[in-house]
Amino acid sequence: MSFDHPSIRTRLEGGVLFATLDAGPLNLIGVDLVRDLAGLVDTLYADPGDVRVVVLDSASPEYFSAHVDLAAVPQYTAEAAKPGGPGDASLGMFLHRLARVPVITIAKVRGRARGGGNELALACDMIFASRQSAVFGQFEVGTGALPGAGGIQHLTRRLGRARAVEAIVGADDFDADLAERYGWITRALPDDELDGFVERLAGRIAGFPPEGVRAAKRAIGDLTLADPAQVRSDAAVFQSLVALPQTRERLDHLARRGLQTPGDLEADLGGAVGQFPHRPEADRTV
Repeated sequence: MSFDHPSIRTRLEGGVLFATLDAGPLNLIGVDLVRDLAGLVDTLYADPGDVRVVVLDSASPEYFSAHVDLAAVPQYTAEAAKPGGPGDASLGMFLHRLARVPVITIAKVRGRARGGGNELALACDMIFASRQSAVFGQFEVGTGALPGAGGIQHLTRRLGRARAVEAIVGADDFDADLAERYGWITRALPDDELDGFVERLAGRIAGFPPEGVRAAKRAIGDLTLADPAQVRSDAAVFQSLVALPQTRERLDHLARRGLQTPGDLEADLGGAVGQFPHRPEADRTV
């Protein structure tokens, strides 16, 4: 059985599947990566074989995943819809399916995880991050949209109301230490300890009887994961907001400055969304 896909490199060791996102320097969540993630998740549901734990990381030291491919929202949405059918045509519902996959999933984060990239990490059971390099953020409100793939649901449950408002409406970046203090991630670790810690924990879990692990994950998910209707609602609002003229204006402004290309703007996207030349009349709705 092969778990490899063009944009995901894998190796299986002792019941742990190490899956490395390799979709270019930013690891944008676009058509190719969504297709390959969906294929991986389908296999884990249908026949995980010896896999007991999946560790998801990135080939790029700078970006776990920058965000969704904002130039291909309809296209990657169509790919995300294939596992669940047209009624679940959203990245959010695909990530909700990932959150329920019958193995333990761990996001090991170095570099930036923003927008849909952060929502991908949040769909995993645990997030461990490099204290030196990891950055988390939901920048969508800064462009006129909102997190549409689970960010609102996960962060409100993890952070509480007031801190979720700060994180989502403030649209700024959080380093690993602050994300750990807020409960956004499981733990921040020194970069040189991150790999060893995750490998030891994943190997430990993979050695336990799988029935008990699956039952515990299912019970915890029943208590903590959003209802599908809430995920569908967020996805629908995101898709409507991202089409508004004022949102397109902000995204075009960011694109002219380097959005979706490696460089200073993507490196400091949390700061960049707060630098739009403000014209109150452009934001007024009738």
